[in-house]
Amino acid sequence: MFADLKHLSHHAAWRRQLELLLESAGDGIYGIDLRGRCIFINGAGAAMLGYAPDEIVGRNMHYLIHHSHPDQRLMPVHDCRIFQAFREGRGVRVEDEVLWRRDGSAFAAEYASHPIRDGEEVVGAVVTFSDISARKHIERELQATQILLERRVEERTTELRSAHESLRRLSAHLSTAREEERAHIARDVHDELGASFTALQLDLNWLRKQLAGQAGLASHVDRMLEVTQAAMGATRRILNDLRPGVLDHLGLWAALETLLQDLQARSGLDCRYVCPPQTERCRLGRSAEIDVYRIVQELLTNVQRHAQASAVSVEVSLRDKDLLLTVEDDGVGARLPAQPQGFGILGMRERAYSIGGELTIDSAPGAGTRARLLLRGVA
Repeated sequence: MFADLKHLSHHAAWRRQLELLLESAGDGIYGIDLRGRCIFINGAGAAMLGYAPDEIVGRNMHYLIHHSHPDQRLMPVHDCRIFQAFREGRGVRVEDEVLWRRDGSAFAAEYASHPIRDGEEVVGAVVTFSDISARKHIERELQATQILLERRVEERTTELRSAHESLRRLSAHLSTAREEERAHIARDVHDELGASFTALQLDLNWLRKQLAGQAGLASHVDRMLEVTQAAMGATRRILNDLRPGVLDHLGLWAALETLLQDLQARSGLDCRYVCPPQTERCRLGRSAEIDVYRIVQELLTNVQRHAQASAVSVEVSLRDKDLLLTVEDDGVGARLPAQPQGFGILGMRERAYSIGGELTIDSAPGAGTRARLLLRGVA
C-alpha cells in the first residue's frame, strides 16, 4: 500500500500505527509527491476509485482520477486544484468537481488537499476525498422541489391576485351601480314627492285663508302645515343623502362645505373647512368626486356617532401633483387593529383604491382620529 515512506518514519512500529490509522478512515486518503505520483493510498480510497491500492501507488493521480471536468472536457494539469497544495504551499478544499473511477464513470467528490512539509520545504501533498453523490442527489431533489414549490406558490399567488382584482372590480361596479340607483331614486322622490308636497302645501295655505274666521279649524290646518313642512325637510335630507344635488351642480368642494354645514347644524359640532382657491380649481372627474364625497361622508358619520368629539375639521391641500384630504377630530380616539375587520373602514379603503388613492387612519385612545386620503397625480 505504501511506496517510499522513509521520509515519514524510520520506525516499523510508527509505520504500522500509521497504516492502521489510514485503514480505519472511512474517507479516501492518499499522498502525492511533487510530480503528482501517488506515494500511498488507503483501502477505502482505492475501493472508492475501483482499484487495488498497489495498482494506484506510483501513478500520477491527476491523469488517473482527475483528468476531466464533470462535462468530460479535459482538465489541464495546471488547472488541477489538488496539486495547488504543493505548488502554492497552501491547503485547498473543493466541493464542485468530480473524480473518475477505473470503469470510466465519475462521482461527485468533496476533497481537501494540504501540503506535506519537511521543515520549510514542501515535499508533496496529502489528499482526503469522499463520494458525495448521494448528498448531491438530495440537493438536486431539494432544489427541484424548491423550484416546484416556488412555481406553485407563484401560480397560486397569481390566481389569488386575479381573484382579488376581480373582487375589487366587482366592488367598484357594485359601488357605481349603487350610486346610479341612488341617483335614480333621488330623482324619482324629488319628482314625485316633491311635487306632491308642494301641491299639498299650496292647498293647505289656501285652506288656511278660507278658514280665517274659524280659529279651531285654522289651528288644525296650521298643525297640518307644520307636519307637511317637516316632511318636506326630511325628504330634502333623504334626497341629499341619496344624491346631494350640490355635488352634481357645484362640484365636490362645495358639496363638502355643505356637508360640514349640515353636520354642524344638526350635531352642534364645531366644523372647520379649509380648501384653498387653487385646490378648488382641481377637478377629479364625476366618479372620483362621488367616491371622495362618500368617503368623507362616512368619516364624518363615524365622528358624529362614535368620537364624542367637540370639533372636526376637513382640510384639502395640493402637494406638487398630489391631493391630500385630511379629516381630523378631537374625540376619544381608539386603538385600531393592523388589519381592520369592520366593513366601514374596508369599504372606504376600497373606494380609495378604486380611484387610485390611499386612505390611512391614525388613532389612539384619548388622542382623537386623523384620516388622510392621498390621490396621486391628479393636479
